[in-house]
Amino acid sequence: MWDLGKTGPTTLSFPEPSLVGAARQEGRRSASFMEPQNYIGLAQFQLLGLSDDPELRSILVGLFLSMYLITMLGNLFIILAVTTDPNLHTPISDPHLHTPMYLFLSIHSLADIGFTSTTIPKMLVNLQTHNISISYAGCLSQVSFFSLFACLDSMNLAMMAYDRLVAICHPLHYAIIMNPRLCSFLVLLSLSFSLLDSLIHYLMVSQVTFCTHIDIPSFFCDPSQLLKLACDYNSTKNIFIYLIGAFFGGIPASGILYSYIQIVSTVLRVPSARGKYKAFSTCGSHLSVVCLFYGTGLGTYCSSSISHNPRNMMVTSLGYTMITHMLNPFVYSLRNRDIKRALWFLAYKAAHRPY
Repeated sequence: MWDLGKTGPTTLSFPEPSLVGAARQEGRRSASFMEPQNYIGLAQFQLLGLSDDPELRSILVGLFLSMYLITMLGNLFIILAVTTDPNLHTPISDPHLHTPMYLFLSIHSLADIGFTSTTIPKMLVNLQTHNISISYAGCLSQVSFFSLFACLDSMNLAMMAYDRLVAICHPLHYAIIMNPRLCSFLVLLSLSFSLLDSLIHYLMVSQVTFCTHIDIPSFFCDPSQLLKLACDYNSTKNIFIYLIGAFFGGIPASGILYSYIQIVSTVLRVPSARGKYKAFSTCGSHLSVVCLFYGTGLGTYCSSSISHNPRNMMVTSLGYTMITHMLNPFVYSLRNRDIKRALWFLAYKAAHRPY
């Protein structure tokens, strides 16, 4: 190009390549702040917890640690009492405990241990250390195992209800119907169904995009709460996760309801009052646990949709995540003579064990 006001040629000056590259990088960096980011592996979520008061935190640590230990020991005792080899000549060998009902009960106790161990230890660590953060990977792990053990609990309750249906409605064919092959199939079906539920929740949360500092108004990574914190959150996603919960919780709940409708219709045809009482008494423990499990679960999620106070929702969810699973061993041991006798013999053996 020539400058007409000058007699000689002039050349245009261009910016150096290094300056162009720096400008482009700066443009990308500034644009990245304008877009939602999914901090996979880098995000630190904040669990708000139950209290910010240091003195109250110490009390809560002692209280929840005691409840957690009671839950663990109670369920471990039931597993130990049920799974003792009946061929061993020990005081706690009770053939009544080696039936399908108690097999399902031991799996239920194992699921209770896993359910509480998914959320409570992390809550205790956060209360003790005053560190309320949880990594992205830790949060995904909580979501996966929480869904897995919650569904496994629900499926086991359905299998136990079917066992009671066969025992009361078809007592003469109980051993034929509840054979080892069917029991193994039911256990595998329950586990597969629970793994599918866990996988769906994991995939849903892992695809969520987070764009700001994430404060979870709970003491664990609740999937419904995480979806509400997403950048692209809309009510459709929240409805979808509730539909998934209704599907995976509704199928076993329908099985339980059907089983008890059949049981009630059969028992009402029993002529004597003593026979009716005896039939219903075999279902008392299971029915109590079903009411505890589904009652606290429905109460937790109904309160989260009605109340917007995080503290109230956390207190309600404690009943579902801790108190129910702590009470289950007491319900079965106090209302079941076989379990009660086995636990007493277990304590006797431990007290008189030679050292």
